[in-house]
Amino acid sequence: MAVRDTDMTEGSIWPHLIRFSIPMAIGLLFQQLYNTVDTLVVGQFVGQQAQAAVGSTGPIINTVVGFCAGLATGASVLISQRYGAHDNDGLGKAVHTTIALTILMSVIATLVGQVIITPMLRFMQTPEDVMADSSRYLAIYFAGVAGILFYNIGGGILRAVGDSRRPLYFLIVSALLNTVLDLLFVLVFGMGVAGVAYATVIAQVISAALNIVVLVREPGGYGLRWRQIRIDRDALRIILRLGLPSSIQSAITSFSNVFVQSYINFFGSACMAGYGIYGKIDALALIPVQSISMSSTTFVGQNWGAGQRQRAREGVRAAVIMSLISTVVLGAVVFLLARPLTAFFSPEAEVIDYGVRFIHIVTPFYLMICFNQIYAGVLRGIGDATMPTVIMLISFVVFRQIYLAVTKALGAGFIAVALAYPVGWILCSTLLLIRYMHSPLNSKT
Repeated sequence: MAVRDTDMTEGSIWPHLIRFSIPMAIGLLFQQLYNTVDTLVVGQFVGQQAQAAVGSTGPIINTVVGFCAGLATGASVLISQRYGAHDNDGLGKAVHTTIALTILMSVIATLVGQVIITPMLRFMQTPEDVMADSSRYLAIYFAGVAGILFYNIGGGILRAVGDSRRPLYFLIVSALLNTVLDLLFVLVFGMGVAGVAYATVIAQVISAALNIVVLVREPGGYGLRWRQIRIDRDALRIILRLGLPSSIQSAITSFSNVFVQSYINFFGSACMAGYGIYGKIDALALIPVQSISMSSTTFVGQNWGAGQRQRAREGVRAAVIMSLISTVVLGAVVFLLARPLTAFFSPEAEVIDYGVRFIHIVTPFYLMICFNQIYAGVLRGIGDATMPTVIMLISFVVFRQIYLAVTKALGAGFIAVALAYPVGWILCSTLLLIRYMHSPLNSKT
């Protein structure tokens, strides 16, 4: 057992989840700093249109990157299961197949990203005063998209074997670099939106390189050996079975958010900027539940692979309780401090007002996210990736789009659009709870 690994098949459950979640939460925090700092810098030093441009590109980026990240999730589950079963040969094949697949995905994502920029921005009904900056930001981002893909997979491999610290250290370094480069490119060189895009790409490439170096130097079964990079058919089949549903779900859900963004864009650049600010605050507030969800996937994956079903169930209960406590606390803070938090990103009154309205409408529903995040992560940990994907597609895509279409037909306004996310969360949590209760993890046989 390598010193930095964490075998979660023995020992106290709560300390395992807490020790594993905290580094991941800090990592997610610094990962959010990438685009959060971009939004902050352009909002304070460039202007409302630039802030709207950077804030509104998320659905397009996530459509492409989310598909690739879904496959990374499948790979992480396979790696954690083989690690828990102490199958070193299978572990090595899984790692090298994953790297080979990431190389292929990087090429495809770069090409597809460049092709879809203009059609997607037009589809979102992006205002003309925002179009040029949005196009510029996306073109630069997709040119360097391999960096984020390799960071995700490199960090995912390390976390799957219980090492959440080194990916965190590397992410902190690159996030701080991104902040410095943002300020340098915007304030000193006057590069505007292009500057924050270049800063993001450079920082992501460095974080990816650091993770890969660690894997190359790792002597254990999950170490990367360049000459062994090839696709193993059995490993690929399992990765696709576990990850492809997540990929499809992530891509389609992100694409559905393009529709939501188009409704937001209808209200103009001030609403776009306010919504973008809300999105950054929202992402920061939900970091604990996301980190606990990822920890539960690793915990359940290792214990499921080791045949310890009861211990896995106890881990699920602990993860749910932890996520509810953290979400209540942070949700209350965000709700009460909505105005000063929003004003931190922009000095413009109209932008601040929109951001506060989004926060006050959505944050009371945060508890629903705990259930859909934890149960989806747990189900993937035992290899049940298809049904969570189907449920999320129904809730976040089909139901949400029907809801928006109906509210638009009825002439509903801003509040109805803002509630599009909470109504999907409620449905998703209900269906995933039902699925979990009838999963093999709860079977008495």
